[in-house]
Formats: sequence, structure tokens, C-alpha cells
Amino acid sequence: MRRTAAAGLLLTLGLGTGCQDQLDLQPQQSVDAEQALSTPEGVDAAVVGGYARLGRPQLYGTNLLLIPELLGSNNYINWLGTFQSYRELSQKTNLTSFNVEADRTFDHAYRTINHANLIIDALPVVTDPANRQRYEGEARMMRAMVYFELVRLYGQPYRAGQTNSQPGVPINLTPNKTEEDASRRLPRASVEEVYQQVVTDLQAAVQLLPTNNGTRLDRYDAQAFLSRVRLQQGRYAEALTLSNEVINNSGASLNPSVLSAFTNRNTRESLFEIQQNDQNNAGAVNDGLATFYTSRASGFNGRGDVQITAAFASQYGPGDQRGSGPILGSLIYTGDGPRAGRLRNFKYNDPGQNIPLIRLAEMYLTRAECNARLGSTVGDTPLNDVNRIRRRAGAAALTAVTVDDVLKERELELAFEGFRLHDYKRTQRNITSVYTFDSPRLVLPIPQREINLGSALPQNPGY
Repeated sequence: MRRTAAAGLLLTLGLGTGCQDQLDLQPQQSVDAEQALSTPEGVDAAVVGGYARLGRPQLYGTNLLLIPELLGSNNYINWLGTFQSYRELSQKTNLTSFNVEADRTFDHAYRTINHANLIIDALPVVTDPANRQRYEGEARMMRAMVYFELVRLYGQPYRAGQTNSQPGVPINLTPNKTEEDASRRLPRASVEEVYQQVVTDLQAAVQLLPTNNGTRLDRYDAQAFLSRVRLQQGRYAEALTLSNEVINNSGASLNPSVLSAFTNRNTRESLFEIQQNDQNNAGAVNDGLATFYTSRASGFNGRGDVQITAAFASQYGPGDQRGSGPILGSLIYTGDGPRAGRLRNFKYNDPGQNIPLIRLAEMYLTRAECNARLGSTVGDTPLNDVNRIRRRAGAAALTAVTVDDVLKERELELAFEGFRLHDYKRTQRNITSVYTFDSPRLVLPIPQREINLGSALPQNPGY
């Protein structure tokens, strides 16, 4: 790997990239980067590289789905592994500004943002209008996705109806191509400002992206992700409209089996997945969701680092495939590999399997929650939407539902998929009596090396 010429925030805003990256942009190599993006083919390759970045273990390949589950655990999951950085997140008490996961997630998020900025900056070389529009939509959605995750993890919760002036994260919309670019000291934007930028990018992506883009991001993915953002903001009418649009027009439908979304690639239920295979994935030894969750004597062994508690597994009723049962017939099973005898999660059972990021089941639950809160029946009743999810899993149908019932169903259906902490925060439910929804211990620290640079980044309270 070539020497990186910038460090700290200079690096995390995108100057330093790994030797395997599509764009290995460093200050002394800016000419090479300009050449790489000087043709339509180069821009397309860079967009493909953006998807690879999203799937890295620092982002959706592991941390953006695992960290919210560890921080949001209240007798839900336990970290049993030897990696101290994840243990600190699980226990919360020893979490410091030197935490490796907080550091590398922050770092790679800004590398990915700069990657998107570089693509947008290079769009004038793309002469085909349809391709130029599509590339911009993809880059803007990638940028929005990463900023949304950053502000939720490194900023205090968004509160509906308030100013949300609490510190968020730096916003950078121009590419860093030189050391001088990287020397800018960007302040922390407010949580409100970051959300506004996320919404702006996603609304643009909805207009720019085609309705069908293969396994790449498309218009319905942008609508689905925007519905997730609006739900987090408590803007239920907008989240309802968007989720209903996706349900009615995307062409997606629920799989007959709840297991199939996690044992097959790009099923009819999946709106967007991180594409993986046996050679290119987030990791099979020291990284990767399958690595940490799996404990099997046959097939992929895993490390068995994450245990599902019996208290959580018991919340699934008889016959519910999402609950505990045989390894190949349910989503929670008793591990017989590393750290055998404990309950494990089957959603991530093979490091070469794709990672579903947006599923139609989420859209049904969003529509159900918003209708329940608003007293409406847009698309269908909350009861029918919840029972649609439950029946598919083999669970008994309910006879009535409240908002709390829908929230409970979200916990059961979307378990281990990165929603738990964020759902508790947006609904202002405390994790425990000690860790309230707005506890500083449920917000990741700004990496200490960023603070040490003397940049304009104040540290989060408690660190």
C-alpha cells in the first residue's frame, strides 16, 4: 500500500484510500485520479467502486448493522468475543474516544462521502444524458446513506418538532483532490442540517434514478430509504406516502419464507442488497456479520462472538420461523460450533451471501406504524400489514394492533438488521434505566485522533 500523505480528518475526508480501492486518491496522485475519472467508463467504474465501499466491514458489511444492535441491547444480545472494541460497545461503560470501531467507521464513512463527491464532480465527462443522470443519482444516494448513518451514530437523537441544533457531523459536498483541499477544518453541522442534506440528496436521487437498475440503487430504493429517514424524524405522513409508493409500485413482494431473504440472493422481497460472494465480502475471519454471528459445526463455522439471549428468543411465539428452532429451519438456533450451546442468529450464516439492506417487510411495517399513528388506512389497515408479516413467518395472526404492537413487530422482524438502537431513540424508549434514549453513552465518540488534530470538532459529552 502506498504511503498516505494526510492524516486525521484530512484523511477521513477522503484523501487516503486503501490499495484495493477503485480510486486511490492521495494528494501526490491527484493527476492519476483525474485521469481515472476523465472518461465515461472511468466514472462508471468509480460508481461500482462506491458500492464496494458501502459493503466494507467499516460500513454496511459489518459495523453499521452490528453497532446499533450492540449499543441498543437490553437483554437482547451479548458480545462474547475477544475483540475489545466490540466488547466496549456492548458493555457501554468502558467506551472511550479511542474505540477502534468508532474510529474506523467514521474514517471510512468520510472516504466514501469523498468518493461520491468525486463522482459528482466528474459528471461533465459523461456525454450520455441517461447515464449521467443515473450516476448522479447513485452517488447522491450513497452520500445520503452514509450521512444518515453518521448523524444517527455520532449525534444526539433527532427530536420531532424541535430545532435539533445539537452537534451532528461535518458536511462536505466538494471533493478533496489536494492536500490544500484536505486542510480545511470543517465544523460539525447541526443534526438538523445533516438531516436536511440527507433529504436533499435522497429527493434528488428519487428524481434521477431509473425505476430499474439491476442490483444497483434505483428510484424505489431511494424512496424506501427516504421513508426510513422520515420515520426517524417523526414525519409520519411523508414516511407513509413513500412506503406505500414502494409497496404499490416497486414490483417487490414478500418471499413465501422469511428465511429465503437471507439464504438467497436478490430475492423478490429485497429492494437493495450489498452484493457479496466467496471471494469478495466483508470478511470471514476477523470481520463480517457471518463471522461474528455464526456458530456451526458444518458449513461456515464463524466465531460465535454474538449470543442471542433466551429472553429475546422467547418473545417469538410457537411456529414462528423467526424464533428459535433447528439450524436450517429458523432464524435463531443453538450453535454447535465455536462457543457452542448458545443461541445464534441465522440471518448472516455465510460470508459470501448478500446482505439485505432494504426489504419490503420494512416498508409494510413503516406503513403500518404511520397509519396507526395517524389513524388512517392508506394502502391497508395496520392490522392487515402486521398480520401479513406474521403469517409469512408462521406466527399467529393478531386480532387488533396498537402502535406498540407495530413497534414490537419491528423488533421481531428486523432483529439484527441494524434498527434496534435507532428505533428506540426515535420513539424515546430507554434501553435500560441507566441508559436512557438520549444517554451520551449511546452516542459514539468523535475519534480522538480527530480531536488531537486541533480541528473544529468538539467531542461528544461523556468522552
